[in-house]
Amino acid sequence: MSLLHPADAVFSTGVFTTAQLHRGGSTDNQIRRAVAAGDLIRLRPGWYARVGADPRVVAAVTAGGVLSCVSALAHHGVWVSPGYSDLHVRRSKALRDGQRSCQAVGPPRPTTGAIDSVAVALGCAVRCMRPEDWIAACDSALNQGLAHGGDIVAELGPRGRDLLARCDARSESGTESLARVRLRAVGFAVIVQPQIEGVGRVDLRVGALLIECDSVAHHTSLANYRNDRRRDRAALVHGWLKIRLTYDDVVFGWDETLEAIRAVTVARRHRLR
Repeated sequence: MSLLHPADAVFSTGVFTTAQLHRGGSTDNQIRRAVAAGDLIRLRPGWYARVGADPRVVAAVTAGGVLSCVSALAHHGVWVSPGYSDLHVRRSKALRDGQRSCQAVGPPRPTTGAIDSVAVALGCAVRCMRPEDWIAACDSALNQGLAHGGDIVAELGPRGRDLLARCDARSESGTESLARVRLRAVGFAVIVQPQIEGVGRVDLRVGALLIECDSVAHHTSLANYRNDRRRDRAALVHGWLKIRLTYDDVVFGWDETLEAIRAVTVARRHRLR
């Protein structure tokens, strides 16, 4: 009988509990032999790691908890703004010992798996992320189908529910989410993912100004590059203004980017004729 089951989602991180190993068909004797042979590493009572397991998950479990909050979101493939490189751990109540622990609202949840679900991680992240960054992460989770609104709202208090109301599952990138939130915060009426005749769907529209938020990966394709230029020409022909924003423009150079957008809008050139 095989001790490890790599195809099983429970075992994908390489870190698991005794109960999970039992459910996978492993006996206590097999677990002890695997530890003695070096195939399993005992992290803390009741928790084990396979050799080569995800190091951040191993660190979280060794620290007395599970990978959660911002760290869990990144692990699941949710878009996370830069600046959150610290390990975020949701510790068992009995193992906190004065150490910081990420927690959502309500009573503490049991730590039964090595990594929290996206919904639980978002509930914890409300307390650890800047509001606009949390909205961008939640947009990403919703857009990818990694979590559903009902599951997320169950993990939130009043502040989190207010932020959830500002999320938009149509947003296709973190930079698009940040641009939308920031523009609305300074009074712009922003339309998300509008369909423009002759151009197609664009990320954002402010009056007659079309805004596309590009990623580095987007420009690795020659086909994308050519299609973007065709769409830009079509927008101009149909009387639209258009601006392309890079990741750096949004994440690191927003003040200058906003100044450029305002330069267009103050001149009223963005207004629909």
